[in-house]
Amino acid sequence: MGLSDNLKGVILAVASSAFIGSSFILKKKGLKRGGASGIRAGVGGYTYLLEPLWWAGMITMIMGEIANFVAYIYAPAVLVTPLGALSIIVSACLAHFLLNERIQKMGIVGCVSCIVGSVVIVIHAPQEHTPSSVQDIWTLATQPAFLVYVVATLSAVLALVLHFEPHYGQTNILVYLGICSLMGSLTVVSIKAIGIAIKLTLDGMSQIAYPQTWFFLTVAVICVITQLIYLNKALDTFNATLVSPVYYVMFTTLTIIASVIMFKDWSGQNAGSIASEICGFITVLSGTIILHVTREQEPPPPPVGTVTWFINGDSLKSPEEEHLITHHRLDEYYEP
Repeated sequence: MGLSDNLKGVILAVASSAFIGSSFILKKKGLKRGGASGIRAGVGGYTYLLEPLWWAGMITMIMGEIANFVAYIYAPAVLVTPLGALSIIVSACLAHFLLNERIQKMGIVGCVSCIVGSVVIVIHAPQEHTPSSVQDIWTLATQPAFLVYVVATLSAVLALVLHFEPHYGQTNILVYLGICSLMGSLTVVSIKAIGIAIKLTLDGMSQIAYPQTWFFLTVAVICVITQLIYLNKALDTFNATLVSPVYYVMFTTLTIIASVIMFKDWSGQNAGSIASEICGFITVLSGTIILHVTREQEPPPPPVGTVTWFINGDSLKSPEEEHLITHHRLDEYYEP
């Protein structure tokens, strides 16, 4: 007896989480090495592109995204997306051993809470109503409610990029990850549309000639590139143990909201099931807060133009923290 479509989607989603969780760590190590030999990605540098570890992380992430893409073909977004919580556990464990970003005992409780919340969401997830053609998907994408969501999302992204990033990008993790998550919600619905088109094409009903298929593909490419750029900035600026859970919660919440609006996932569900899914979200959010509160603080990178050094390998010093003899040039005291 063959595997059901939902089970195939779950297996692919779990594999995707393992790949993506590992990619965070590989890319983080590559970004650190690139920042040590040139300009950091967080301030606009691209020296990380010369680091093999960063490319290994990128390849791993691509493999994870491919598995995730195929999972969306077989299962609904409200089932596939919450399983991304497993990537939090993978990245937190690897960061603990490979990056010395220590996860505390309460952090483990936070990780467990994220998984429990995701399981609750999966158990009460609704059955998917698969459209019969890409034109049906286009009809869903152009309904007024979803168009309002798209306009609100793009407006928020523009505000974050043009106003908040220059002022708060280096100090507030929600700026970079907000851009990633907002664009990610549009990525998922576009990828789901492409996946359905591919599945219908393989079943003998070609969707290649429809312009809507290529429109969804273009949107997905633009959104994925934007996500990668700002995810690199977030990883280079903030602790990977924090980036993974916060990104997961924001991305999952916005993705399910987009999917519920566009594909009407909650239509036909009773109030008890919807309430259970909301409780699952609250559990995941609680786990993320625990991880945030108990995380090991990472010293912020020094601003460009300052002088810092290490004493005994672990004490970060700056000129303001030491009594130093300052040398002045003679021409600063004598006028010709």
